[in-house]
Amino acid sequence: AEAIEGIARQYPEFERVFTIVGNPSVAQGSVILRGKDWEDRDRTTMEIARDLAPKIAALPGVSSFPITPPSLGQGFRERPINYVIVTSDTYENLSQVVRQFQDRLAQNPGFVQVDTDLRLNKPEIRMDVDRERAADMGVGVDVIARTVETMLGGRTVTRFKRDGEQYDVVVQTVSANRSTPEDIDRLFVRGRGDAMIPLAALVTTREVVVPRELNHFAQRRSASITANISPEYSLGEALQFMDQIAGEILPPGYTTDLNGQSREFRNSSGSLAIVFALSLLFIYLVLAAQFESFVDPLIIMLSVPLSMLGALLALKLTGGTLNVFSQIGLITLVGLITKHGILIVEFANQMQEQGMDKLQAVKRSAALRLRPILMTTGAMVLGAIPLALASGAGAESRQQIGWVIVGGMSLGTLLTLFVVPTMYTLLARNKSHPGVSAEKVVPAAGGSLVVPAVK
Repeated sequence: AEAIEGIARQYPEFERVFTIVGNPSVAQGSVILRGKDWEDRDRTTMEIARDLAPKIAALPGVSSFPITPPSLGQGFRERPINYVIVTSDTYENLSQVVRQFQDRLAQNPGFVQVDTDLRLNKPEIRMDVDRERAADMGVGVDVIARTVETMLGGRTVTRFKRDGEQYDVVVQTVSANRSTPEDIDRLFVRGRGDAMIPLAALVTTREVVVPRELNHFAQRRSASITANISPEYSLGEALQFMDQIAGEILPPGYTTDLNGQSREFRNSSGSLAIVFALSLLFIYLVLAAQFESFVDPLIIMLSVPLSMLGALLALKLTGGTLNVFSQIGLITLVGLITKHGILIVEFANQMQEQGMDKLQAVKRSAALRLRPILMTTGAMVLGAIPLALASGAGAESRQQIGWVIVGGMSLGTLLTLFVVPTMYTLLARNKSHPGVSAEKVVPAAGGSLVVPAVK
């Protein structure tokens, strides 16, 4: 801990360093580094952690790594990856499977500080009773267990009082006779006819290594694999990669689950898909009621996947990830981009009702609605650019939303101007009246006015 403190004090970004030793276990501890305010330093916590990691990892005799605290209030020791392997098999076999899993993860540079809570590092002496021989000699297994418990662990057999104080009487072998595994063989138990039988004649002892903690998940034996992820790797990609490994190496009878941030992410991702689908359904039903058609809303909503493509492309180019902030931007984008399709389809329907054929109506509608569409897109993109270029504390969240809107509106608008008129021509119903023709379109406040001429 002192060596890590010395390294940390070399960084001007830290204003306070303090250490906690012996927590959560005797051989563990934490060195907490409090950084200066965002305005007083030039590097982010992730950049500092990347620079600090190789220095503290090189310290001999310890396993140390930096952890940046989550921004949503979880414990600072909690890692984003918490993958649980569950089975009814023995802990020894489970440990072998976990070791294979860790070896596969170590080959992926996206995983950092891979660890597990299953450690076979607790020495234990295991006794195997020869039940047939014990029965022949009139010694019950319970007698053997009680004798070993009493002589090695101690048993309170009575109490006595002296000078007003009460004392326990504990029966136990002296410490000199219970310090090695061979001392167990020197114990005696009472057999048939009150014969004293050496324990070595009834049991065999062997030294084994067992888990320090017997972890369970959903009432079954389990082992958790935890890890940090590199900035270039998203949590969703990491979990997908681990699911792929699990499908390849886990034997029958083994299942997987998630815990901590990983479980929250998987649940929130599923919730987002439901919310996104419901939002699309709600918009579709509202448009269907407004246009009194089930085809026109479908044409309008073709702009949604086009904008999603632009948003995901913007995240890819800027190094963003699909997180809670970018998901908010995607849902916002649905309501923004559908306005373009509404402008084109609604005006094309009005022109058809005035007598213009479908192809000419959608051409005229796209041409006349081009300016308001570009003005709307320009206003939204220019308004989102400050978010995309944000700096300071919490800039990552604002940047994600900003780039989603900038990329989605830009590419979505460009493709909408071609795709929506084309699909309108192919799918929309012909609504023109043979007795009426639209001869001219005059500009009016807020748009254009069709002046019909009756033949």
